[in-house]
Amino acid sequence: MLKKLKPKSEFSRNVMTLMTGSGIAQAIPIAISPIITRIYTPEDFGILALYMSIASILSVIATGRYELAIMLPKKDVDALNIVILSMLISCLMSLSSFVVVFFFNTQITNLLGNSDLSVWLYLLPISIILTGIYQSLNYWNNRKKYYKELALGRIIQSGTGSSFNLGFGFLGFGGGGLIFSGFIGQVAATSFLSKIVWKEDSKLLIHINKLKIIALMKKHKKLPLYNLPNSIIDTFKMSAINILISKFFTTAVLGQYSLAWRMLVTPASLVGNSLSQVFFQKLASTKKSQLNKLIIKFILKASMIALPMFLIVYFFSIDIFMFIFGPSWKLAGEVASILSPWLFFNFISSPLSTVYIILNKQEIMLFISMFYMIVPISILYVLRERDFIYVLHVLSFSMSAVLICLIGLILYLTFKIKKED
Repeated sequence: MLKKLKPKSEFSRNVMTLMTGSGIAQAIPIAISPIITRIYTPEDFGILALYMSIASILSVIATGRYELAIMLPKKDVDALNIVILSMLISCLMSLSSFVVVFFFNTQITNLLGNSDLSVWLYLLPISIILTGIYQSLNYWNNRKKYYKELALGRIIQSGTGSSFNLGFGFLGFGGGGLIFSGFIGQVAATSFLSKIVWKEDSKLLIHINKLKIIALMKKHKKLPLYNLPNSIIDTFKMSAINILISKFFTTAVLGQYSLAWRMLVTPASLVGNSLSQVFFQKLASTKKSQLNKLIIKFILKASMIALPMFLIVYFFSIDIFMFIFGPSWKLAGEVASILSPWLFFNFISSPLSTVYIILNKQEIMLFISMFYMIVPISILYVLRERDFIYVLHVLSFSMSAVLICLIGLILYLTFKIKKED
């Protein structure tokens, strides 16, 4: 009976494996959150947020984005050399960050307005190395289709971090406990993936070659030149939107917007991230002349998955939010309804962005990311005197239109390749 319920295609099975792992990993901190919020103060979470705001930016640049190239070579030997390249770059970035933290620690903490963060900044260099190794091994495991191991790694990271969150909280470690718990979870997940790769693929290490690493670095130089700035832009985009909402409207409005965004993005990312990772592997192993057909099939499948969820949000989110969070969160429900078209098209288009990597056209993706950042910031600035709900309608409609154009452009580029073949 259970076998009949399993997805028949390999693609669907792989997505389900990663989605299950991600679901469990996300469920663990949610399950303990009623306890965590009682043993840590809001100030403790503020220290964690400040630390993560820096760590998230550094995690983007940790490998120069070369980890994305791990999926591309036909030979595993070439891919493994890129893994080593990514790790070497993360070591260099780590050393650079240590120098900055060592000499400018006071200036950084003054800029952030929290001296309690000072000592924890010294974790950043180690975190960069761990991030570089983890991201590289993550893509290697994806290439090798070790999806069960990837899912288990996510559960180990979440479970370990959450367990130490509880332990440090009861011991009264404060915000530092939250930071160090996440760090321990990162160590556990990275160690687990390292052990898997060593066990399964260590025999390939004899093929690591300095000249090959340099050659592959030059071959995929568009990744740091175009994809890295693109990733940095994406990291800053949401921060800028939040800052402008707070500045032009009120902090309370930002709180309503933030809750709505988080409640929509969390379940969508649970499915979307797993879908994107497996789709990238599928793209990398497909002939360019067949990409158009694969992408159309993916769009239809992703739409069938996402449409029911976002239709429910569009029509019933106000009642749902008021029932779960209380009458005071009615605006958040309204915001969720307005945002749902934007996030629906974002769900479909996000995995498609990897097509530009496959086609070696990262410069197009960089231009699109810049435009995608400028549009919401411009709308919020120009319409800052208008009612927030009106502004939100314009924002959601505009961002949906941009994403529809993005999907159309990808279909055009891949159709052109198919026609030329």
